[in-house]
Amino acid sequence: MTVIDKVAPEGSKAGERTSPRPTFRHKLSRWDVKVSPYLYVAPFFIVFGIVGLFPLLYTAYVSLFKWKAGSDDPDFIGLDNYKELFGDAQFWNALTNTISIFLLSSVPQIIIAVLLAALLGARLRGATGWRVGILLPYAASLVAIGIIFANLFGPRYGLINGVLQTIGLDPVDWQASRIGSHIAIAIMVNWRWTGYNALIVLAAMQAIPKELHEAALIDGAGTWRRFFHVTLPLLKPTLVFVVITSTIGGLQIFTEPKLFDALPGSNNGGSTNQFQTVTLYLYQSAFENYNLGYASAIAWVLFVIIVLIALVNFFLTGRLARTPAVKKK
Repeated sequence: MTVIDKVAPEGSKAGERTSPRPTFRHKLSRWDVKVSPYLYVAPFFIVFGIVGLFPLLYTAYVSLFKWKAGSDDPDFIGLDNYKELFGDAQFWNALTNTISIFLLSSVPQIIIAVLLAALLGARLRGATGWRVGILLPYAASLVAIGIIFANLFGPRYGLINGVLQTIGLDPVDWQASRIGSHIAIAIMVNWRWTGYNALIVLAAMQAIPKELHEAALIDGAGTWRRFFHVTLPLLKPTLVFVVITSTIGGLQIFTEPKLFDALPGSNNGGSTNQFQTVTLYLYQSAFENYNLGYASAIAWVLFVIIVLIALVNFFLTGRLARTPAVKKK
């Protein structure tokens, strides 16, 4: 194919290529490519700024005042709410309960989710039906789940205690016992979220190239060896994501302990606050004690904890994602 140079315009050297002057339509097209993506995502940030960022900043402002609900003239007290919070035994009790319930729920939840995903990834009859089935608890009403589980773990007529007595074990007062209540609430959380996380892990499993499994099979690797040495290492970024989202959700757990109480809807988390979480304590401070400034300080401390975990997520994900296949030379 022969390339014919355009005739050089007057004033330019012979043989020198010159680009044509961009037309208005060409400039508009370039601006469209550069600006359009920002315009498409702008509505999210505008809505976030109105309903997310403003309340966040206003909460920080309120936390600096001794602000009772209904008061029009709050007193500025600086960081005194935070000083009082760090010396508040009930806050530390609530934080301990929150972390305990998180550990009891997230660890088995991730393990069961991976196993479920491995089973769902196998050749099963009616695979779509099984996948929809494990997602049903997530679609169920959280209030209904809370009431059902509160009855299942009822100290007198609960099904769980009935089963324990049938096999010769003593019944447990799940609502009065601190560790018992944590286990019951963790089971409630796992019932709702395990299927959801299993589908996320399943999606990541199906994205693993089949050639890797075929190569391992040719090398003589069995099913378990391929699972532990091929599948699990490639699932690391997804597992970190699931772990961190579970952590954030666990730190904000609210409805389950609120409905598990012997008096459903109470914010005490049991008679001795044995399963009161941070968010329940925040709600109690704001809407039972009407101390909006103190509740705002609790909200901001909880926010900082979540941000710290998000940073851990960022660095951990970055390190684990550097598998040999994606390392830059």
